[in-house]
Amino acid sequence: MTHPLIPQILTLAAPIAQRLGLEVVGAVFQTNQTPPVLRVDVRNVQGDTGLDDCEAMSRALEASLDAENVIAEPYVLEISSPGLSDILSSDRDFTSFRGFPIQIVVDPAHEGRSHWQGRLIRRDETAVYLNQRGRTLAIPRDRIRLVQLIEAEGD
Repeated sequence: MTHPLIPQILTLAAPIAQRLGLEVVGAVFQTNQTPPVLRVDVRNVQGDTGLDDCEAMSRALEASLDAENVIAEPYVLEISSPGLSDILSSDRDFTSFRGFPIQIVVDPAHEGRSHWQGRLIRRDETAVYLNQRGRTLAIPRDRIRLVQLIEAEGD
């Protein structure tokens, strides 16, 4: 379950990342640690994400979070690059991995199933489309919990 502060944190982080030539690809607030850890994953939109990118984002986001007093208690801020992940989340991911085999996990179930596999066709505002044995399926985005790359059968 996503921490309730994540939407506010992402709203603050996205324009900061954009100014730095980065994009925010995810955030997790791990309150089960002492002190809690806020991890924000960023990716350089022009190329490889380097340590300098993470440091610049860390300084800028920390200042913004402190100014807005988003997190009242002491916490650790970690900025990292997700590297090549098998989880698809951004528009860039869905464009880059067209034609690749994917698994979609939905909740609640769609047409009686909670897992769908096929080749990624595209994503739009309402659905993720996949090719399953030559048939196009549209999985509603509001039910999707996870889209990830999988190994193609026979690979």
